[in-house]
Amino acid sequence: MSILSVDPLDKLYKKFHTIANLAVRNFPFLSQAEVSLLNYSENATFLVRNMTGAKYVLRISRPYYHTKAELESELAWIQSISDHTLIKTALPFIGSNREFVQVVEFENIIYNCTLFTYLEGQAPDEDQEDQLIQLFEVLGELTARLHIHSMDNHTRFQRLQRMDWNYDSILGIDPKWGRWQDGLVMTTERIQLFERAAEKIWNRLERFGKSPSRYGLIHSDLRSANLLVHNDQLQVIDFDDCGFGWYLFDLAASLSFIEDKPYVPKLIASWLTGYRKVRELSQEEELEIPTFIMMRRLQLIAWIGSRDNETTRELGSNFTIQTDKLARKYLVPDTIMDHK
Repeated sequence: MSILSVDPLDKLYKKFHTIANLAVRNFPFLSQAEVSLLNYSENATFLVRNMTGAKYVLRISRPYYHTKAELESELAWIQSISDHTLIKTALPFIGSNREFVQVVEFENIIYNCTLFTYLEGQAPDEDQEDQLIQLFEVLGELTARLHIHSMDNHTRFQRLQRMDWNYDSILGIDPKWGRWQDGLVMTTERIQLFERAAEKIWNRLERFGKSPSRYGLIHSDLRSANLLVHNDQLQVIDFDDCGFGWYLFDLAASLSFIEDKPYVPKLIASWLTGYRKVRELSQEEELEIPTFIMMRRLQLIAWIGSRDNETTRELGSNFTIQTDKLARKYLVPDTIMDHK
């Protein structure tokens, strides 16, 4: 990059900073607040401090990704979790207009903005293998409690306006994050390899089915970046991608970007131990875990290829290349399931 050129991310950050300052005007207790960027990935997230030093989190949603009604459904589920479970998560604030989702128009584009409570804590360190393995047992318990809450309210939650994370919206004809075929460093041979993996995923999910005990409202992004540990308590944030999907997809999502790490089998075993403390999981369901991990991995290839942020730049082409080994391993026939 030349000295005179401008990184498009820097220009984007400045725009979101302006939008953040417009959004906080809808909250009287944030007069003269200071905003600073925390993270930019799918959304732009800002730390907000008011005059007393109190902290809040403002999320500026990616334009055209969710409708206002879909965001309000997300917030309704968060409130339900807070009211009926012991799971701690960030809660939304209502604005002076009695709305939770604030609409800001900037440069003829509508931005939906939501203010949340600020949770103290640190995200798990994925380089601390032993600590992460222990934490995954706690995560398994927490995930099971989320799933029980989803199943207990299955009929009511069907009225929420959230997307379906099914095969078509992940890898098929209408992928929410783009086509994996358009990912980085795609060659003819690699596309053929991944197509075989995608076909196997489709076949196995068709057999696996979508019964209410296997498919319902899920977080769908319980990776380390969306977990906070504080005073030995595991907290969950960022329900932006919550929707209707397979419950086991929550496990696959918790392994996002680290699927090829050598300690992943230990993470899965620890997660299963925690999960089964709270909810039963059959052997048939356990055998399908590799399918959901492979599906998530291909989805992330599409996401990296269609987004420009610090995470996608860091992962780059190597993420696609490293998936080759995972796909070949996944395609090894399972003597129990592949011949049914």
